[in-house]
Amino acid sequence: MDKKTYYRSIPKVDLLMEYDEIRSLEKKCGREYILESVRKVTEELREFINNSECQEDINKKIKNLVPDIVGEVKSYTEYNLKKVVNGTGTILHTNLGRALISDEAADRIKQLVTGYSNLEYNLKDGIRGSRYSHFEKIITKITGAEAAMAVNNNAAAVLLILSALCKGKEVIVSRGELVEIGGSFRVPEVMEQSGCILKEVGTTNKTHLYDYDNAINENTAALLKVHTSNYKIVGFSESVSVDELTELGLKHNLPVIEDIGSGVLVDLSKYGLTYEPTVQASVNSGADIVCFSGDKLLGGPQAGIIVGKKELIEKIKKHPLTRALRIDKFTSCALESVFLDYMDEEKAVSSIPVLKLINRNKDELLNTANLLHDRLIKTLRNKCEVLIEDCQSQIGGGSLPLERIESISLSFKPFNITTSSLENKLRHLETPIVGRVVNDRFIIDLRTVLQGEEEIISEAFKCIFEEER
Repeated sequence: MDKKTYYRSIPKVDLLMEYDEIRSLEKKCGREYILESVRKVTEELREFINNSECQEDINKKIKNLVPDIVGEVKSYTEYNLKKVVNGTGTILHTNLGRALISDEAADRIKQLVTGYSNLEYNLKDGIRGSRYSHFEKIITKITGAEAAMAVNNNAAAVLLILSALCKGKEVIVSRGELVEIGGSFRVPEVMEQSGCILKEVGTTNKTHLYDYDNAINENTAALLKVHTSNYKIVGFSESVSVDELTELGLKHNLPVIEDIGSGVLVDLSKYGLTYEPTVQASVNSGADIVCFSGDKLLGGPQAGIIVGKKELIEKIKKHPLTRALRIDKFTSCALESVFLDYMDEEKAVSSIPVLKLINRNKDELLNTANLLHDRLIKTLRNKCEVLIEDCQSQIGGGSLPLERIESISLSFKPFNITTSSLENKLRHLETPIVGRVVNDRFIIDLRTVLQGEEEIISEAFKCIFEEER
């Protein structure tokens, strides 16, 4: 094979720059970026020719030179963060953005962030205000706490609480509650960064009240309880309730801090799910400080919300880390919107997307499946088998790990390409579709497919299988 012939067939850089497909890119970015991409792709092509012994592959690569250059330029000029269709059935999918916010909340955010706002301005008195004031009154009304604030996530909330209240002193926590959260971050490591001293008591499966009592000394700053919302210990196990801890805290004049995790504000057992302790229950049990996530079962933006006794909250607000961990105007606005919905539980369940998805009726999903199946089968006949099947959705986001919700899915088995190839093609569409591969079939769980996304799915499969003809 004469590779020199292939090298000579590569157009010069200045000629490539005159191709219509490449010149049109100048509307999106400067000429220097396009020139850099042309040089990069042509150099990669030369390396490919040098390393390959397959003439067919080389010819195909040369033929795709201009599309490859266009793709390289677009990788710089197009948005990487994009809308995807979630067909996984995981409602709080950490990799896909967790909790959705409502259209009403999004519209409210748009109004505020495209203009000026009173984020830190007290309109009543004409002086500097607090960004917490916009939602603190609502949160305290709903939860029963004396005061509230928010930082950028729940790990930050734990870090700030312990830094402000317990630095240099011991914090007692059960070994069974030293959890690992997303991204390999562990509660003990967060506690260590706060400067407090971790005092482990009990065992992995059993911790008794006397374990805490025996560990208390003159250097104890607080009792910490971490709700194990992302896993369950079952069988021969025992833990200490918040009520018991608060009694012990009162006895020794120690604050009780509870990291409740997902931040549930409604009794989910009323909607067919396992009971999950609510924020209100923790506050009513006497916990001095309670923190929880905004973007899990609460159904709001990413945030770490802190509620509790006013004296302690004020101390936390004044800590230097508060400014480093504070929320921005987007989050402040979204939190106010979502908590306003919770002023009426019926409205919350009907308007907050996470709660709506949890409560989607199976008959509604079956109706959607039938309509989409009939549309797809006309396009995919003799190319891909499409079945309507029962499946199970999950909450996700470390919430209710054992809970499964009956759902309906579309199941695909392509005839002329592999299932993994189909999954890959769907992931690389302009609007990617993310699902599950189970038993060599591609599964789209319709519980997490939003209204209007059926058309995206239909067009996606039509596009992919037209290419395969």
